[in-house]
Amino acid sequence: MCVVCLTGRPLLGLYYLIPFLPYRTMRDHFLQYPLGSNLITILTLCVIVGGLIYGKRLPKTKLYAFWLLFGIYLYVSMWMGTALGNAPAPLWLSDPNFVNWKDYMLIPLVFVASGLVIDDRRAVRTVLIITAVALLFIDRSCILESMTRTWTSFDEDKRYGGPLGYGSNQTAAFLAQFAMFFWGFAVVLRRKKAKLLTYVLVAATIFATMYTFSRGAYLALLVSIFILSLLKDRKLLILLGVFLLTWQMVVPTAVRERVQMTKTANGHLEESAQERVDLWEDAENSILRNPIAGTGFATFQFGEHEDNLSDTHNWYLKVLVETGVIGFIMVLFMFQQLISLPYRLFRSAEDPLYRGLGLGLLLAICCSMVANFFGDRWTYLEITGLLWVLVAAAARAFELATTPARELLQAATAAEIRVSGDPPELVDPWAQHQAKYRPVGK
Repeated sequence: MCVVCLTGRPLLGLYYLIPFLPYRTMRDHFLQYPLGSNLITILTLCVIVGGLIYGKRLPKTKLYAFWLLFGIYLYVSMWMGTALGNAPAPLWLSDPNFVNWKDYMLIPLVFVASGLVIDDRRAVRTVLIITAVALLFIDRSCILESMTRTWTSFDEDKRYGGPLGYGSNQTAAFLAQFAMFFWGFAVVLRRKKAKLLTYVLVAATIFATMYTFSRGAYLALLVSIFILSLLKDRKLLILLGVFLLTWQMVVPTAVRERVQMTKTANGHLEESAQERVDLWEDAENSILRNPIAGTGFATFQFGEHEDNLSDTHNWYLKVLVETGVIGFIMVLFMFQQLISLPYRLFRSAEDPLYRGLGLGLLLAICCSMVANFFGDRWTYLEITGLLWVLVAAAARAFELATTPARELLQAATAAEIRVSGDPPELVDPWAQHQAKYRPVGK
C-alpha cells in the first residue's frame, strides 16, 4: 500500500489505513514484523507524500494552521517542564514525554493525509462506508465478548478492555461518539434502505456501549441526543424524557447497579469516584501554582498522585495543569472550529450526504467533549484518529458544497496540468465544460 500511495493512488492508502486507526488489537498482529509497530506512521507519511507528488491540496480550514502552532507549543512546553524539573529532557523514544508528544502528533498527520486525498464526493462517500464497516467489526468484537459473561449483577473484573486496547472506558468513548455520528447521519438520509441499515448500526453501537459500563459514555450519549433533538427532531425530547423517568425498568440490572454505585450505602463516594475527586483537587493546586504555562506537556505522569495514577481523569484539567491558560485557550479555539465547520456544512449543504456528514460530525464532537470530562479521550489515536478523518472529509465537503462549479473545474484542470506536465489549453475549461454539456433545444 505504501508503493501504491507513492505511484499515483494515495487515496487507496487512506482507505486501507482507516480500519487500523481504532482497531489496535488487529494492528498488533503486525508487531512481529520489521517496523510493524510503526504501521500507522509509515502509511500516513506515504499517503501525504503521494498526495503532494500528484498535486493534491488541502481544503481551506484554520485547523491545519492551528495544529502546526499547537504542536510547536506542546514541544516547547515539554522543554519548559524539563527546565522546571518536572520531567526528563524530551530527546528520543526512550523518554516517555517525547513518546506522548510523538503519538499525539500522529493525529494531525492523519488529518493532513485525509485532507489531501479526499477531494471529491465519491471519496467522501467511500470514507463513510469504510468507517461504518470498521465500526461494525468493533461492535461485533465488543458484543461477542460481553455476551460470554453473565451480567446478573455488575462486576468490575468482568469488564472487557475492548479492541482499542486501552480499556473499557476508552472503548466506550469511541463507541458513543460514533453511535451519535451515524445517528445524525441517518436522520438526514433519504434512501430508506441506507437509512434502515444505518439505524441498525446505531442500535448495535449503543448496545455495545451499554455493556462497557462507562457512566461517562452514558452521559455523553444523553447530552448528544438532547442536542440532536434541538437541531433536527424535537420529538426526541419526549422520548428522552420518558427514558429518564423509566430507565431503571428498561436497562439491564448490571447497568443500573453501575450507574447507582457512585455513592455507597453510607452516602460516601465509591472508591473510583473518590479517586477522581482527589485527583481533581491535586490538579487544582497544581494549576494555582503554574497558571499561565503550566508544568509542561506530559509532566503529570511523573508526579506523585493518588494510588499512583498518571492521569487527571479529566482532560480539560490535564490541559490546564500541563499547558496552562495558554494551552487551554488554544483548545477552546480548536473546539470552536470543530463545532463551527460541521454546523455550517449541515446548514448550507443541499446534498444529503454532506448534510448528514455535518450533523453527524457535530454530534460526535459534542459527545467527545462530554466524555473528556471523565478522562483523556482526546490524545489517543484509537479514539479520535477516525474522527479527524471525518473532519477532513467535512472540510472538503464544505468546499465542494459552497465553491462555484467554475472554480472547482479550473482547480481540477490546473492540478491535471501540474501532474501531466502538458501545457494548458488556451480555451477556458469552464467554456469547454459548458459547450460539452449545453442543453439541447429549450
